[in-house]
Amino acid sequence: MPWLRADGAAVVLSLHIQPGAKKTEIVGRHGDALKIRLAAPPVDGKANDCLITFLAQRLGLAKAKIELVSGQSSRAKRVKVGASGTASLAEIRDRLSADLSADRI
Repeated sequence: MPWLRADGAAVVLSLHIQPGAKKTEIVGRHGDALKIRLAAPPVDGKANDCLITFLAQRLGLAKAKIELVSGQSSRAKRVKVGASGTASLAEIRDRLSADLSADRI
């Protein structure tokens, strides 16, 4: 999956973010990125905080294990998930795509 790749012991996600949505949810692919709608507005870092919280809950990890690597003020973001001992590439893929049909991931 182009939106998910291993980076040493961590996993990097390529995301396309749509802030200001009615609810926070994973929508599917957007080019080579995974599209996520966020209920938070793109103001004062609220959308970034919402994204980190959402991913932590969805992956069952502490927020400290999730780091916004690039795209702080952009819709295109790269997020690094944990290091060894957190979740494998396959587990992360399965948890993020659980609600999507195969053609949407």
